[in-house]
Amino acid sequence: MPNLYVALTHYPVVNKNGSTIASAVTNLDLHDISRAAKTYGVRSLYVITPLADQKALVEKIVSHWLSGYGSTYNPQRGEALELICIKDSLDDVIDHICSNGEGAPKIVATCARDSHRSINFGKFREMLKSGKPYLLVFGTAWGLSEDFIAGADYILEPIKGNTGYNHLSVRSAAAIILDRLMGN
Repeated sequence: MPNLYVALTHYPVVNKNGSTIASAVTNLDLHDISRAAKTYGVRSLYVITPLADQKALVEKIVSHWLSGYGSTYNPQRGEALELICIKDSLDDVIDHICSNGEGAPKIVATCARDSHRSINFGKFREMLKSGKPYLLVFGTAWGLSEDFIAGADYILEPIKGNTGYNHLSVRSAAAIILDRLMGN
């Protein structure tokens, strides 16, 4: 099983004007990305946000499915949502992964734009076979900030359809990427 962690990042991301912002948590992203992560054997799904109200929202949603009515109504949903771990920043995520004794993960940023630094899915699949920890980072809103991307160890090639339109939801992109990396 690859040693892959996923982060759903709400800060630092950019808005449609390119300004760095903290975006709001979306209920559907939590449900859909955690289900894809569970399906493909991701170790943890980190939700990164420095906003107290957004952290409280994530906690409320997760607790509903782990210990509230949702835990008896649909236990399988809880199995996926228990992968969620809320952190303030990327540094907090790295510290948490390091606390497992595996060392710091290599950071792989996702981006809808081409980059001369991009690695393709095949190369990343091969890298995952090493057993070393990797953190695959998805940005919300209009994507990860340029500074965040510049600081990543790798940038994963973008998903491209057969048209010029390129604006997938993060939950769709996460499912496609996890399937390309870890699907049979």
